[in-house]
Order: sequence, then structure tokens, then C-alpha cells
Amino acid sequence: MRFPTPRHYLMCPPRYFAVDYTINPWMDPSVPVDPELAMAQWAALRETYRRLGHTVDEIEPQPGLPDMVFAANSGTVIDGRVLGARFRAAQRAAEAEHFRRWFLDHGYRDITMPTRINEAEGDFVWTGRELLAGTGFRTDPEAHAEAQEVLGVPVVSLRLTDPRYYHLDTALFVLSEASDTAPAQLAYYPEAFSPGSRRVLERMFPHAVRADTPDAACLGLNGVCDGCHVVLPAEAERLADQLAELGYEPVPVDVSELRKAGGGPKCCTLEIRK
Repeated sequence: MRFPTPRHYLMCPPRYFAVDYTINPWMDPSVPVDPELAMAQWAALRETYRRLGHTVDEIEPQPGLPDMVFAANSGTVIDGRVLGARFRAAQRAAEAEHFRRWFLDHGYRDITMPTRINEAEGDFVWTGRELLAGTGFRTDPEAHAEAQEVLGVPVVSLRLTDPRYYHLDTALFVLSEASDTAPAQLAYYPEAFSPGSRRVLERMFPHAVRADTPDAACLGLNGVCDGCHVVLPAEAERLADQLAELGYEPVPVDVSELRKAGGGPKCCTLEIRK
């Protein structure tokens, strides 16, 4: 049996969502975007979390920052300690300061802004025991050492090699966090990683769920799990079946409009771990 754990999330409404530039292979400014549909899909995701018993806070979106909806890229919070973000793309750089102010305004005082490029939970995935840290397209390798120093947790570096999976959270997510008696369980897409990183994942997580290409291609690995319920894109049907066989409860959501900018459920969801 799987047991859910109440979570605390920070999200940003896609009031100014658009695809006006290209900073990843998913983005094509020539493809029309429906802002109302994006807002409806985001609101359904937020209400899904609340229905599952989780707390959802919201940050006010800012004009001129269409990717601010992807809140996961703007901070990593472990034990109430906040490591902010430093974006590689100039178009997103201003987001980091808005999120820093939100944390200050909500009582967080242990906040560090990085000196190296660090796209937060886009490339940092907490397993409950160690921080898996992606690099290859966005986050600097040197940011991994900075995260270990700031957050005080062990960091394991993983290299991404497929530009479609430009952030770690597009190719891997945690299903159940590590405990005193068991390692974390996760799902990932092996082909997104370098050969050495695949071997690391195989050694650390031999019982991980390995997703296939169609499920990865709909950003099915950009999921959010509370230890029982797995919120993931509706198109990731085979992955959902695999998870159900393991006792998890898949919760499919429609994020097709947000995917036009390369985002899914996790991209929209920054987890606050107090």
C-alpha cells in the first residue's frame, strides 16, 4: 500500500503566458497559444493538488515574464532553507528576484541567491536523502557544489544529453522519498542521460521505473508524486499503467497548452519543504 504525505506547493498563475521566444526545443513562437486554455489547465492542476489534501500558495505573476508560471525553476527549499535561482536565459532572469521577495515576505530568512547558474528544482530533485542535480543544458556543474554547501545535503551530479530534456525534472521524478529503512523510488527516462549517469542511476536506484520514449516525449516524467498519487500528463498512459501496477494512483491532467513552452505539472510546482 502507498500512503500520501501532505505537501506544500508554490505556484504562479499563467496570466501572462505566451511563447514569444525560443529557449528550448519545445518552444515555437509561430504556433498559436491560447492563454485562456493555459489558465484553465493551470487552475485544474492547482485544484487537483488541493483536492488531494495539499497546500498551495500563489505568487503574483508579472507582465513581461511569460515563463514565470514554471515556478519550480525559481527556488529549492529543504528544511526551510532557500536556495534561489540564477537563470541562463536573459528572458527569465528577472523571475528570480520576484520569488526571492515572496520568500522574504512570507517569513523565510535563510535565503541564499546563487553565484552560479542554477535553475532550481528544474535541475535539483530531492530524494529525501540526497539531491540529484542535473547539468548539460541549463544549470552549471559548479552550482552543484554550491547547492551542497548552502543546503547542507549530499549532491549527486547527473548529465543530460538530449536537448528535449533540458532540465532534470523533464526526465526524472521521485515517487517515494527515502526513509530510514528504504531508498527512494523514482521514475526516469534512461535515454536522456549520459552513459555514466545511467550507470549511477542504475546503481543507486535498481528498482526504478524506466519510462519509454512516447511517455518521455509528452513530458510524462515531469510528474509530481506525494508518495501515493502521481500527477502526470494525461498522454503518459503506459507510464501510468506501470505506476498503477506498483500500487501508485495515477492522476492524469491536461497540460497540453503549457507544454508548448516545455512545461508540465512539475514545472508549475515548487515544493516548499520546511
